[in-house]
Amino acid sequence: MNHRIVLLAALLLPAAPLMADVQHGKQLHDANCMKCHGDEVYTRKDRFIAGRDALTKQVKRCHLNVGANWSDQDIADVVQYLDQSYYHFK
Repeated sequence: MNHRIVLLAALLLPAAPLMADVQHGKQLHDANCMKCHGDEVYTRKDRFIAGRDALTKQVKRCHLNVGANWSDQDIADVVQYLDQSYYHFK
């Protein structure tokens, strides 16, 4: 019976979300994203980011536009920083 629990835990482990580092996300954001715009794009009334998936896609587009060589973890950190600081998606 215990081997079933271990197997189930091992199967579920890859599905766990990345643990985002908000402070690291802020550092990456400030060093890269602020080259093109200020934080007004996150607070304007007509912003087009309506969910966390859209935010992730936009961060991926932007990091390529500025030539940043971010890992998936870096992207998750920036998304978490932006969500926590501006968007507050559920």
